[in-house]
Amino acid sequence: MSSSKPAILVTAADLAPQALALLKEYELVFAGKAPQVDDLVALARVHDPVAIIVRYSQITPEVMDAAPSLKVISKHGSGTDTIDKEAARTRGIAVTAAAGANAAAVAEQALALLLACSKSVVWLDKRMHEGHWDKATHKSVELHGRTVGLIGLGAIGQRFAKMCDAMGMRVIGFDPFAQNLPPYIQPVDLAALWRESDAISLHCPLTADNRQLLNAATLAQCKKGVFVINTARGGLIDEPALLAAVQSGQVSAAGLDSFSVEPMTAPHIFHHQPGFILSPHIGGVTSDAYVSMGVAAAKNTLAELHKQDLQPAVTT
Repeated sequence: MSSSKPAILVTAADLAPQALALLKEYELVFAGKAPQVDDLVALARVHDPVAIIVRYSQITPEVMDAAPSLKVISKHGSGTDTIDKEAARTRGIAVTAAAGANAAAVAEQALALLLACSKSVVWLDKRMHEGHWDKATHKSVELHGRTVGLIGLGAIGQRFAKMCDAMGMRVIGFDPFAQNLPPYIQPVDLAALWRESDAISLHCPLTADNRQLLNAATLAQCKKGVFVINTARGGLIDEPALLAAVQSGQVSAAGLDSFSVEPMTAPHIFHHQPGFILSPHIGGVTSDAYVSMGVAAAKNTLAELHKQDLQPAVTT
């Protein structure tokens, strides 16, 4: 190790300056823009970090075993599915997340995708650039008075629900863990959500129990012409089943910010398909969220290290 300071490994090329300031008593080791697991293992062996702040890549048992001093894995964001939490638990390593730090950014992206789908924004833009004027033939969908079904009612889901309520939509939602919901969210079971929703938006973490929750069977239970929005995790959707549902008209349009394999493979079954509006998992990538997630990840790291009495003494 090149420094007498304890090390923190950051699985990215940078952190917000505000986060760096909080971590100034540590040696920060940056893994680069697109680190692979082998890169992290190599860096962990050299620097033996007490903490890992996770932006990109997977945190596997091999990474953990390469860092015998590791005490906390802190996600720069809300989703911890890239961290082997069971392996961390068995090794006594805490796992934390910056829950809610990017809620505004992701909820706004979900709303943007819903509006783009319902108003045919991308299609009409293309037509206009080609010289067409489709006013006499095109009709968009009015969201006012329609029902939106949310799966996942955490910080992001509830913020999105508030936006939909403000537009005059009826908001229903499924989340077995949600408590003290605002009055404009009507809790329902999944059967009712599939049956009643004009639009479905996913805001839940990916678990073994809900992988490919949206599949051929569940899509068939939905209203014909439903919109599907996903700013959560790509693994929640059976992608070939969604493609078939869009092609048949069962799903009018899908606005997707996350995919089963990321970065999205090329070619992909969604490429050049009408009815798909795609973005590269950037819902939480705003300048404001970059700061708030970095600060939250740093504070979570420091809190856990302080709890375990592993913070260095502050020098004067």
